[in-house]
Amino acid sequence: MSFSDSLPISESLGVFLGVSGLDWLADGNAELLRAVAAGIATGVALYAARAILRRRRR
Repeated sequence: MSFSDSLPISESLGVFLGVSGLDWLADGNAELLRAVAAGIATGVALYAARAILRRRRR
């Protein structure tokens, strides 16, 4: 498994779009900094969880 296979790009993008879309619907404008921060935090958490689970399986 290469490095790029374990990157949660689609999940991070989904969180970004979800947060920005919810902000836009609720407030009328999207706070992109909040959406980017949530997407990056989710990506880091998923990457760490996948790395830990991969080590446990070995």
